[in-house]
Amino acid sequence: MEKTIAGKTVNVNEEGYLTDFSQWTKEVGEELAKEQGIQLTPRHWEVIDYVQDKHKKDEALSVRGIKKSGVFDVKEFYDLFPGGPLKKATLIAGIPKPKSCI
Repeated sequence: MEKTIAGKTVNVNEEGYLTDFSQWTKEVGEELAKEQGIQLTPRHWEVIDYVQDKHKKDEALSVRGIKKSGVFDVKEFYDLFPGGPLKKATLIAGIPKPKSCI
């Protein structure tokens, strides 16, 4: 289905995830974050860049993998994206929900 985010029409699935990453922009990411009640900081953008990079390399994302990455600790990850950090981070980043998320 189509949704207008930050003045741009994008395709999303029933859970609100973008179905076409090429439609993602930083402005779209900021609007998606606001919908999740998150005000993005430079640290949020580091996480978003990290998950997008993993997606581009076709590497599976999981909280366990993030914990092992050493890029940021899991407590901080939960603080940045409360109430389902991996689901929220990937939604804001414009990539599909990881298979590890229910």
